[in-house]
Amino acid sequence: MNRISKKLQEDKKLLSIYFTAGYPELNDTKTILEKLETSGVDLVEIGLPFSDPLADGPTIQASSTKALQNGMTTEKLFEQLKDIRESVSIPLIIMGYFNPMLQYGIEKFCEKCATIGIDGLIIPDLPLEVYTKEYQKTFLQYGLQNIFLITPQTAEERIRQIDNASEGFIYMVSSASITGAKNSFGDAQQTYFERIKNMKLQHQQIVGFGISNQETFQKATQFTKGAIIGSAFIKHLTENGTQHIDSFIKQIRM
Repeated sequence: MNRISKKLQEDKKLLSIYFTAGYPELNDTKTILEKLETSGVDLVEIGLPFSDPLADGPTIQASSTKALQNGMTTEKLFEQLKDIRESVSIPLIIMGYFNPMLQYGIEKFCEKCATIGIDGLIIPDLPLEVYTKEYQKTFLQYGLQNIFLITPQTAEERIRQIDNASEGFIYMVSSASITGAKNSFGDAQQTYFERIKNMKLQHQQIVGFGISNQETFQKATQFTKGAIIGSAFIKHLTENGTQHIDSFIKQIRM
C-alpha cells in the first residue's frame, strides 16, 4: 500500500509540512526532511522551485527564487533524494508546477520518483481532464498518487469529479487566495470546512493555505484529517536555517 494511504488510516490528525527544495541553502533538503521526521511530522511536501509560481504568496515565491539562485534543478533534487529512504520513512510528496515536469519528461519524472520512493505529486496547474486522459495511467504505473486541489469556489459537481479521480487525499485550499500564513480563520472558512465534510466524500481532506500556529491547525482539522503548514515554516527556515525545527513543530502540536 502507498505510504500516504497507510498514513491516512492512522487514528490522529495529520500534520504536513511544505518547504522549498534547495532553501535556505542548496544542500539543506535532506537535513530538513530528516529533522521533520524526528520532530513527528506525518508527511512532507517538497516544493520543486519554479520561476513563475502563480499560486504562491510572497514567502514561498521568495524561497523559490533563492532556491533557483542556489542552483536547484529537477535533476539536482533527484540527486539529493536518491538515498532518502535510508533515513526517512514518512510519506513524501513533490509539489510543483507542470512545466518543469514536462520538460524533464513525464514518464522519466514518474519513474525517477518511484525509484527514489516518492509517494505522490501535487501539480496545481495540471487540469483534471488532462491528467485523466493523458497521464493517469503513467502515474498509477509508478505508484504515484496525484493530489488535486479544491477551493471554496469549486462547484460541488467538480468536487465530486475530483473525488472520483483521486487517490490518497484531497488538498483543500482554505481560501481563494495565494499561499500565506494567517493567525486565525473566519466564519467563511468554518462554513466551507463544514460544507465539505457534509458532502461525505470518498477521500479524506487535508487543509492548506493559512495554517501557521496551534489555533489555525486545530480549527483546520476540526472537520478534516489534517493540515499543511508552508509559509510559516519557510519563515522559520529564513530566520533560523535548519536549527530549531523540532521546537517549531512542537508549538503546533502542543
